[in-house]
Amino acid sequence: MTVTAAGRGGMTRAGMLLAGLCLLASSAQAALWPGSLAPDFTLTMALAGKTSSFALDKALKRGPVVLYFYPAAFTPGCSIEAHEFAEAIDQFKAVGATVVGASGDDLATIRRFSRAGCQGRFGVLSDAGLKVAASYDALNPFVDHHADRVSYVITPDHRVYFALASLNPMAHISATLQALKRWQAEEKKTAATP
Repeated sequence: MTVTAAGRGGMTRAGMLLAGLCLLASSAQAALWPGSLAPDFTLTMALAGKTSSFALDKALKRGPVVLYFYPAAFTPGCSIEAHEFAEAIDQFKAVGATVVGASGDDLATIRRFSRAGCQGRFGVLSDAGLKVAASYDALNPFVDHHADRVSYVITPDHRVYFALASLNPMAHISATLQALKRWQAEEKKTAATP
């Protein structure tokens, strides 16, 4: 299911039916709608095998954050998603965004995944116990101790701008990048308006 900043108005009956079917077909159901306050958190992050602390509040002072939850490191879909985010990281940086992935994996696994799956290009967070995933309603309802595949674009005002819940790992990269570009265009337009 994709929820955009444009809202849900004006959808045709066929569009609503298709959206409903997509929702039923996906275990991922992002509950934080655009405009929701993004829960603040601090977690241990691994980047290229090195650990540090990642605080959402601090990252948002530099620009928007793409926070994506994934079920488990080194699984096929999660490895594909991490690889694709790594390949596109320069595009995210061009719009001033920080990308971080999060899962319930332990720190040792996250360190290895940050080098291999993420190619050392962006950080991944160890959300052992999945407390942050729970606060973002990104728990997998069918597999205990795993996050679901859910991505958020969070803007510097600590608001969710865009949410995507999709089992398709490839969908998250282009959808979050497009959302960031829309947000950036809206910010420029607002700044130019007297």
